[in-house]
Amino acid sequence: MQKFIFITGGVLSSLGKGVASASIGSILENMGYKITFLKLDPYLNIDPGTMNPYQHGEVYVTEDGAETDLDLGHYERFTNVTLTKYNNTTSGKLYNSLLEKERRGAYLGATVQVIPHFTNEIIRSIEKAASKSDIALIEIGGTVGDIESLPFLEAIRQMGLELGKENSLFIHLTYVPYIKAAGELKTKPSQHSVKELRAIGIQPDILICRADRPLPKPIKRKLALFTNVEEDAVISAPDVDIIYKIPLYFHKEKIDRIIAKHLNLEYREPELKHWQRIVNTLSKLKKETDIAIVGKYVELKDAYKSIIESFTHAQIPNEIKVNLHWINADELTEENIDEKLGDVDGILVPGGFGERGVEGKILTAKYARENNIPYFGICLGMQVAVIEFARNVVGLKEANSTEFDPQTPYPVIDLMPEQKGIENKGGTMRLGAYRCTLVEGTKAFEIYGEKEIYERHRHRYEFNPDFRPILEEKGLIVSGVYKAKNLAEIIELPEDMHQWFVACQFHPEFKSKPFKPHPLFVAFVKASYENRKRKNATS
Repeated sequence: MQKFIFITGGVLSSLGKGVASASIGSILENMGYKITFLKLDPYLNIDPGTMNPYQHGEVYVTEDGAETDLDLGHYERFTNVTLTKYNNTTSGKLYNSLLEKERRGAYLGATVQVIPHFTNEIIRSIEKAASKSDIALIEIGGTVGDIESLPFLEAIRQMGLELGKENSLFIHLTYVPYIKAAGELKTKPSQHSVKELRAIGIQPDILICRADRPLPKPIKRKLALFTNVEEDAVISAPDVDIIYKIPLYFHKEKIDRIIAKHLNLEYREPELKHWQRIVNTLSKLKKETDIAIVGKYVELKDAYKSIIESFTHAQIPNEIKVNLHWINADELTEENIDEKLGDVDGILVPGGFGERGVEGKILTAKYARENNIPYFGICLGMQVAVIEFARNVVGLKEANSTEFDPQTPYPVIDLMPEQKGIENKGGTMRLGAYRCTLVEGTKAFEIYGEKEIYERHRHRYEFNPDFRPILEEKGLIVSGVYKAKNLAEIIELPEDMHQWFVACQFHPEFKSKPFKPHPLFVAFVKASYENRKRKNATS
């Protein structure tokens, strides 16, 4: 029978439920079981697509074009699963479905209530996401004690009762703070968190305890006693310098054996050698390179979570440590750009929306082009590179995107025709994976080593094909195209103009994994390191 693992969090947020869930999923997958994930978010937005990154962090895009929580990125990076729109749902999405049914008369004669109607919607979403798996890992967003989380906790309580103990397992992730003045780890917050969970009717089977250090046995024993969890099932989760150590650490804590025993699964020793190789490589990097990320959310690293992890992945085949330097695009000027970017080996401009910081990003593309610094543009990073080239190489001084200047006489970046007239902001962009055909003999073709690729998108504006001939005449190369609509997907500069200048309209960071680093990031890190060597040799 299908098995369900429910993961909740307590004490405080940002403890790493997503990474913990992904790590457990990786172990189970490497035991030979078919797994899937579902993230249940209690907020009332339909999805995070319209939310400010300062509120939510990165919006992760699935292959089928769903805008989802960044935890889905962890799930995909740690495992081989390909997730869909069914693997993330919110209170808003479920209430919307519920109220549409009510308007259609599906509940005629009944008073529509949170219990049983809304909780039944939650249960249906869990069953739909889990339908083709042996084991489904269900992560409940938020923290136990939050009012908005209560219907989700009630739904999984009901499911646990219905499924029985051999088919359901409850894991609670909590926090054990170290009080420096007392010189002690304190268990009371975890005790209260479990007490809150038990008051709802859920007894955790496994307690994962975040702390800044491994938990000693007396602390584990105390937690077991006061939370009614077996001592062997109190799992230590200390801070680590490399998140890909976590599957190895959980295996060492025997979480796989505890899960197998509880769910009556055949225990198979998980094949985790690839994780050990990854960790060993990342722990012994001697060469290094400095890369600047020029964006407008640089103080909030979660806004660029997949990009950061993609750089970590690219370190592995290159055996090169990447030092990231965060530059606020708002602060860049002609006067200070050399001071800000003069010492870096490579420059990345990531995606983004809105006018703030755009001129700083255009200036960055110009600086990289004129100073022969490897440049990697993603989404908006490609668009600003096109604008810069049009202005300063082609001579179209007022070139711009209609997103920032609707009256520009040279709209080299323009709203896609199918986007015109769309009023709703949520879920209406060009989203998900599309085919891109690469041009042989280009850098993009050399990097990918294949003619056709599929990459994920999230944008409304595109390179205007009307301006393609004049830009190509001056040297710009369109090396990847979505042929169905003649859309430029990758641009680059030839080697006689620049050593490494590549930009793409899609988001390659969404398909990078530690055991399968994305080729564009691998090539960019290599080019940045080669540039560093060239600079050192010259100096």
